[in-house]
Amino acid sequence: MEGQQVDTNTVLGKVVTVLWAFTADDHGLPLAELARRTGLPKATLHRIANDLVAVRLLDRDESGYRLSGQLFELGLRASLERGLLEVAIPFMEDLYERTHETVHLGVPEGTEVVYVSKIGGHRPASIPSRIGGRMPMYCTGIGKALLAFSPPEVLAEVLAGGMPRKTPRTITTPGRLSANLAAVVEHGVAFEYEESAVGLTCVAAPIFDADDRPIAAVSVTGPVTRFRPEKHAGAVQAAAAGIAATHARREAIRNL
Repeated sequence: MEGQQVDTNTVLGKVVTVLWAFTADDHGLPLAELARRTGLPKATLHRIANDLVAVRLLDRDESGYRLSGQLFELGLRASLERGLLEVAIPFMEDLYERTHETVHLGVPEGTEVVYVSKIGGHRPASIPSRIGGRMPMYCTGIGKALLAFSPPEVLAEVLAGGMPRKTPRTITTPGRLSANLAAVVEHGVAFEYEESAVGLTCVAAPIFDADDRPIAAVSVTGPVTRFRPEKHAGAVQAAAAGIAATHARREAIRNL
């Protein structure tokens, strides 16, 4: 669980450490790899993993252990993400029909973006994002759309953690990032030009709650060879505004 400390002297700490050892790209991990990632003794890890299998939080097959469908069901019960997904999917589908490029919905988690939905179609570009996966805020369109409207302490945390270069075009200096974020605030959309992955460009817009806090962002991403993000900035911004307004209405009705 990157950036967070867990007390592995407790049973709960051990369980959380095992679950967070899996990444969005993992399909199955052998016990030895789980031990390497968690640092837990193999005997302890074997017992914890078998208990998690027994309660259907992990599955086990010939490749090792993997996260179970039960965890997916639990994740779908998360109130914010579930409500956002229900509202956002029609707007995301409209963006896909307009652009025929990959559409993402992401939410902030510390200084990272967690991707909660993705529509890729039949000719998706090779994009490193995965549903449930994470990317740094400073080098992604969704991340910059969120970061530009986040409290100052979030930006301070990003800068304090450093900004490792992902590609030759990654923004790695505080001055350039601050200027980029100022432009996001001015125009209401964020652009990414091959900053997280070579060959990809992106346009994103923040989704605000009723108190004008950025709770998510929506984006369209495509290869630089065919996708011109500036042409679709208005559509992405309109989709974000539509998601925000619909989500706010639903929350207001729910709270009556």
